[in-house]
Amino acid sequence: MPAILVADAPGLDFLNSVATPVDDPVDWISDGEGLLAWLEQTGFVPPAALAEIRTRSTPAELDGVAARARELREWFRGFVRKRKGRPLAAKDLRELEPLNQLLEQDQQHGEIVPNTSGGAASFELRAKRRWQSAESLLMPIAEAMAKLVCEEDFTYVKACEGPKCTLLFADHTRGHARRWCSMAICGNRAKVAAHRKRLKELENG
Repeated sequence: MPAILVADAPGLDFLNSVATPVDDPVDWISDGEGLLAWLEQTGFVPPAALAEIRTRSTPAELDGVAARARELREWFRGFVRKRKGRPLAAKDLRELEPLNQLLEQDQQHGEIVPNTSGGAASFELRAKRRWQSAESLLMPIAEAMAKLVCEEDFTYVKACEGPKCTLLFADHTRGHARRWCSMAICGNRAKVAAHRKRLKELENG
């Protein structure tokens, strides 16, 4: 099953890597291969780096990193769920220490590359990561989580209103009226349920 990318924020897409799209829970990063596939689908890690790490790592090493990713996900889910719907406060920084410790391990350097968007010749400084081990797969995840904390207004971080849905999203709509992870998944279910309820009321009325 393809990854569910409805959060409008990569850090929340990571939390949504375990979900119940229909009836049974699905964990996209239940093992090392699942983690590699999810990172490729989401564009978190370049395909060339994933191929290199796959050849250099044992299945057991990759499974170990996937286990760490799941631990990180559940720790961060607790942080986000506790604070969604309100702005972050200075005291929240204390609880982010595990994330800062992970970010310390990142190996990045800047590289000047051509800027392809403009017509005239120009350059841009781009961060380039050294993919030295399977553990480095956690770095873009940590970066996405850090960006969520630093760049998103947590007032508009919401949980889908679907009764069984566990998905989170950042509401970037103009009036901040988004209620569902997606209309295709929970929005339609709610419509159908409301329609059935109205019919029942008419029959009983």
